[in-house]
Amino acid sequence: METYDYIVVGAGSSGCAVASRLSENPDHSVLLIEAGGPADDFWIRSPAGMGRLFLEKRFNWAYFTDPVPAAKARQIYWPRGRTLGGTSSVNGMVYMRGHPLDFDHWASLGNEGWSWRDVLPFFIKSESNSRGASEYHGDVGPLRVSDPSMRHPTIDDYLRSADTIGIHRVGDLNAPPYEGADFHQHTIRKGRRETSYTAFIEPIQHRKNLTVLIRTQIMRVVFDGNEATGVEVSQNGERRIIAAAREVILSAGSLNSPHLLMLSGIGDGGMLQQYGIGTRAHRPGVGQNLQDHWFGPMIWRTTVESSYNRTLSGWRKYLEGMRYLTTHRGLLSMSVSASAAFARSSDEQARPDLQMVLRPVSYTFDPKGAVVVDSFPGISAGIVLLNPKSRGSVALKSADPLTPPAFQPNYLSEPDDGRRTVIGLRRMREIMASEPIASRIVAEQMPGPGVQSDEELLDHIRTIGNCGWHQVGTCKMGGDDLAVVDARLRVHGVRRVRVADGSIMPTITSGNTNAPCIMIGEKAAAMIREDALPRRVIRS
Repeated sequence: METYDYIVVGAGSSGCAVASRLSENPDHSVLLIEAGGPADDFWIRSPAGMGRLFLEKRFNWAYFTDPVPAAKARQIYWPRGRTLGGTSSVNGMVYMRGHPLDFDHWASLGNEGWSWRDVLPFFIKSESNSRGASEYHGDVGPLRVSDPSMRHPTIDDYLRSADTIGIHRVGDLNAPPYEGADFHQHTIRKGRRETSYTAFIEPIQHRKNLTVLIRTQIMRVVFDGNEATGVEVSQNGERRIIAAAREVILSAGSLNSPHLLMLSGIGDGGMLQQYGIGTRAHRPGVGQNLQDHWFGPMIWRTTVESSYNRTLSGWRKYLEGMRYLTTHRGLLSMSVSASAAFARSSDEQARPDLQMVLRPVSYTFDPKGAVVVDSFPGISAGIVLLNPKSRGSVALKSADPLTPPAFQPNYLSEPDDGRRTVIGLRRMREIMASEPIASRIVAEQMPGPGVQSDEELLDHIRTIGNCGWHQVGTCKMGGDDLAVVDARLRVHGVRRVRVADGSIMPTITSGNTNAPCIMIGEKAAAMIREDALPRRVIRS
């Protein structure tokens, strides 16, 4: 039987890190399995291509949620990467680790080894920061993290205006005081998107002990009793079983990892029984605890020179395209999410709970969902609630592995989430009314000056608001009845199977989640090597 020591399911942000680190030991054979195909595409390589990838099903699972009651029964579109690199191949490339108190909270819940002091070395290990090595950054890791190659003066004015209302300019959003305003850093290398695949796998793909399978769908984890023995896959329409002599590691993401556990008989026994799936381990928390960041969008009309809109419209956008093709510089070499101000909605908050992102461009979605730059000079913002109280779920709809599960995020189901987001909208208006950025503003386009009361602003959030596409928490780490994995990421109730991706987060981190997912992959690989389970004897 085809056999590997370790089978890693999902070549995304966490999975690529796991497979790369495990294969550093030449005595370990590692198989990395990806449902999608190669990520060798111009719009993936060019950082500004994110808008083109939003609906591109060649690289995207293109999920939709169930109707969300508190968001006007809207079905929210969830793009998730389905290609080498996973969602790191289609995301906004913002490098944010979160707040130290996020991880200290994980540890306080009984997850030994997950405090900020414990995880910081793994962030540093993964990173090659353009600023060089320091107490908080690494410069020899595989993942390139860089400052923006161009800094629009509008963003500088935004940061100065934020400072005037008490949100002070800081030199690094990923270092103390972990609060304030600055330009984002991004996972961009020499004008090209840096994915987990280009960082962790591409440079070492020559290793003889590492195999990468693409366009291969996982059907289920295979067990002998309560011990994982491999995975069943479908490739080119044919099913087969691949054996794991040591462990199976699920890194399929917060939407697909719980689905795979359910298909394998691990989940709420009552739900599994409804679909004719035998219960191997009754873990009612599988698929529960779903969390995501919700944001309120804002747009302002500006003076012409205050926005990139004109440069990205009409014939000028083709000049930008030529510039990128010949130099890998210019607007196509950058992420649209230029900057953020991290602030607290009230003094009672222990850490910033608002991330106020400003972009020197504005855009809307056409009827087909494609991103279209606005015809007028404009800038846009997203007011992100960092620690929502609302919780959702992932649930089976069928025993067929090719039928996506049901996603119910329950955005804004907790009234406090809407209340604090409204505070964020008001704080953003305060910044934009302050000099020097106020001189660049012509008018507020969205939600507009007619929207003033808390009730009107909340209705705007419910009607136009969207998510950060940062789904986490559905296989949470812990020791309580709803926990799915322990602090070593081993699935409760079975042996030789772990989960290593954003689904293990007990609570969502305070910012974009790609960097924490990479850290989870780094830490998971270290734990797997430390635990070093003996090889099983494989019988055909």
